[in-house]
Amino acid sequence: MTLRHEWKHRLAPGDLPLLRRRLEAVARPDPHAVDGKYHIRSLYFDTPADTALREKLDGVNVREKFRIRCYNRDPTLIHLEKKSKWNGLGTKDKARLTPGQVQALLNGDARWMGESRDPLVRELHAKMTLQGLRPRTLVDYLREPFVYSPGNVRVTLDYDLRTGLDCVDFLNPDCVTIPAPDNPVILEVKWDTFLPDIIRDAVQIPGRRAGAFSKYAACRTFS
Repeated sequence: MTLRHEWKHRLAPGDLPLLRRRLEAVARPDPHAVDGKYHIRSLYFDTPADTALREKLDGVNVREKFRIRCYNRDPTLIHLEKKSKWNGLGTKDKARLTPGQVQALLNGDARWMGESRDPLVRELHAKMTLQGLRPRTLVDYLREPFVYSPGNVRVTLDYDLRTGLDCVDFLNPDCVTIPAPDNPVILEVKWDTFLPDIIRDAVQIPGRRAGAFSKYAACRTFS
């Protein structure tokens, strides 16, 4: 298990062109991006008591959240992900899902999960049974990703954040979404053991400081 450091900065929309130019000069675009960016759709899980949401808002140091995610609206590449945090360090576990499995889950049929060979799928199934975890809402946004090999650095610019409110129709490309409040732009910087100075300098903007930000929490404002 590799624990990663992470910074998050909430930016003004006008900061986006500046950071894009800086990052293009020192890093390279993620080779999986299409024209420098891709669309991300995530379906987050939570308990009836909104445990994941409350732990994030309360700043709990040890926490986890489950989500289903796909890129560029491609239903052939879907992952179940669990993000875990320990005192500011994070890790992510993933398992591949098929569209049929996702639709079965959304239809309330989770029997296949208990029979899965993947431990992450079985873990989610157990927590759905014991804790009442259920799909809660969709989160859509655009991401411009950059990578820098020393330090295994990944820098992303996320924007056009939209919420599906209570909609959980993950596989429906026409599911109605609305803009999240304040239309935030989010800079994320992730690295392993060290952050090179060239990247540290490139992402600094006066008046912008690292802080906690959750796309899931932002998209739960209305629900």
